[in-house]
Amino acid sequence: MSTSAVSSQTPPVPAGRVRRARPVRWQLRFAFLSLVWGFSFLFIKVGTEGFAPFQVTLGRLVFGTAVLAVAMAVKRERLPRGAHTWGHLAVAAFFLNALPFSLFAYSELTIPSTLAGICNATSPLWGMALSLVALSEDRPTRLRVAGLGLGFLGVLTVLGAWQGFHGLDAGGTAMALLASLSYPVGWIYVRRTLAGSTESHLSLTGGQLLLATLQLAVVTPLFTSAPDRLSVVPLLAIVALGALGTGVAMLVQYGLVAEVGPTTAQMVTYFIPVIATAAGVAVLGEHLTWSIPVGAAVVLAGAALTQARPKSA
Repeated sequence: MSTSAVSSQTPPVPAGRVRRARPVRWQLRFAFLSLVWGFSFLFIKVGTEGFAPFQVTLGRLVFGTAVLAVAMAVKRERLPRGAHTWGHLAVAAFFLNALPFSLFAYSELTIPSTLAGICNATSPLWGMALSLVALSEDRPTRLRVAGLGLGFLGVLTVLGAWQGFHGLDAGGTAMALLASLSYPVGWIYVRRTLAGSTESHLSLTGGQLLLATLQLAVVTPLFTSAPDRLSVVPLLAIVALGALGTGVAMLVQYGLVAEVGPTTAQMVTYFIPVIATAAGVAVLGEHLTWSIPVGAAVVLAGAALTQARPKSA
């Protein structure tokens, strides 16, 4: 799952025919986003069968950036201006793209794609914990704190804590959880530094992906060597991961937020682990124990509670 730099304000919507067609449009976009982000963990797994994790991440970013570049050209958008903005985007690119994408790719060398997808669902939990410290406007409530505790109880269930984490690769799982933590770190940083930017959402997102691509372009040759042969299926998986799971998905996410608002759009988070699990089991034949779906349900319930807001008086 990737994220964009900032949310957009909802644009004015013409009345009449367009208004009546809206429900079908946003529901289809929502379903597409759930599917493509859910399948992203399968694409990562397949990609690592033919390429090194850094190469998977670099390919993902190259194809994702290409999609954003085409969208910017069509809309005649320009990249952001100012060293100050580019400096903040470089940090955002690291925490929202380069670091988590790489960690997920490395984690799936040793853990199933199903587990990686479920670890991704812990992002709202990490975000809740971090926001209580970093964002003064986010006040803790009993309901949200209870959701935080419930969510991490779900994580322990997924990992089989009562069995001493038997059969679990600790390193791979830790990398997947660290990747999930990286997203809210990036979100909070962006919220504090770029939320008031006058640049367009598309411009900021394009700049962010471009910088993440450059970061991986520097790192990848230092730690990997060219593959001995070109594997077609893993390459196609990387193309789909980048073009659909990163580039197109970010454009769809932007349109979804603008059309139905961030509250509804963020509900896609709760469908991603379900689809990732179904894809891993059905397509890759990954083994599923009872604790994984049960724990995932508890994680999602806890994550939902952490997003609850107090009712206005």
